[in-house]
Amino acid sequence: MIRQPAVAGSFYPADKRELVSLLEGCLDHGQPLRSVCGAIVPHAGYVYSGRVAGEVFSQIRIPKRILLLGPNHHGLGSRIAMSGAEAWQTPLGTVAVDQQLAEALAARIPAMATDDRAHAHEHSLEVMLPFLQVARGETQIVAIALRQLSLAECLALGQGIAETLRSFPEDVLLVASSDMNHFLAAPENEQLDKLAISAMTAYDPEGLYQVVMERGISMCGVFAAVTVMEAARRLGASRCELLGYAHSGQVNGDNSRVVGYAGLVLD
Repeated sequence: MIRQPAVAGSFYPADKRELVSLLEGCLDHGQPLRSVCGAIVPHAGYVYSGRVAGEVFSQIRIPKRILLLGPNHHGLGSRIAMSGAEAWQTPLGTVAVDQQLAEALAARIPAMATDDRAHAHEHSLEVMLPFLQVARGETQIVAIALRQLSLAECLALGQGIAETLRSFPEDVLLVASSDMNHFLAAPENEQLDKLAISAMTAYDPEGLYQVVMERGISMCGVFAAVTVMEAARRLGASRCELLGYAHSGQVNGDNSRVVGYAGLVLD
């Protein structure tokens, strides 16, 4: 099965030439590249979050194999759901699913199910793929959608991922897909985003989970971010650096109800 695009033509252009042009405007191929263990990248429509996503993908060495984790916005399927597709289609071509990595993760993490109901309509991982196709070229992915996890479940998932990757024969980039707070006036939205970003840059995944829950921060990919931070920490990462931040009001001029976007790397 090839997973077909769900949001081409809405979150990003369905026309190949238009899509490449937009991506090239977001990416800076002249940036020096650095090796990182993981990244946290926003997933809104490219006109809103593409610049921040581009700042991340422009500055990191992207290996052939990428493990993508993001939120399940629609609430369908298993709470920890790995795509069982053979490949994902975008207007730029197909991206193969790394069956070797998928099998290794499934064997190590019994709480995870192969469940494409969670991915059928989900945009949070799909919008990463054209960036990877232009920034890296040929890649292989494993896509995991998450919903309603406890802190303990996020940390356990991160541990399982780290144990899998530690024994895996090739480098794998961890990518958590997440936007920040949603739909408050810009000053209040930015204040809540700063609380969450402060926990991330302090490399405190437990603190990130707690502040998001206690302050009601609508960071849709918090489970993915906490999981990736824990996995990267167990693989030796000790620093989380903010590379870019923006909100939707800076694009559409409406500061009364904005969404925040942050791009960070873990090394």
